[in-house]
Amino acid sequence: MLGGWEWLILLVVVLLLFGAKRLPEMARSVGQSARVFKGEMKGMKSDDEAKGRAEEPKGRAEEPRSPGRAALPPGESSPRPAAGAPRQHPDSHPDGTR
Repeated sequence: MLGGWEWLILLVVVLLLFGAKRLPEMARSVGQSARVFKGEMKGMKSDDEAKGRAEEPKGRAEEPRSPGRAALPPGESSPRPAAGAPRQHPDSHPDGTR
């Protein structure tokens, strides 16, 4: 890093290049730019956090149910055939014989 003498020499060079009238103006400009940059960074951070919360899963999605039928616990099959499945006679065996 720069020591005390280096800072002093740097300050003298800057004074000679830009003049005493422009230095406060330039310092204000740099300060405003730093504030704007900091504000934008905070805004981007809050946007990212809001997006992350929106993308989090809300839990297990429920399967759509047909009206009038109760939901079965996971792992249990329906006692009724699926819609469109061929119907079997009540006395018939699952392999199609009676």
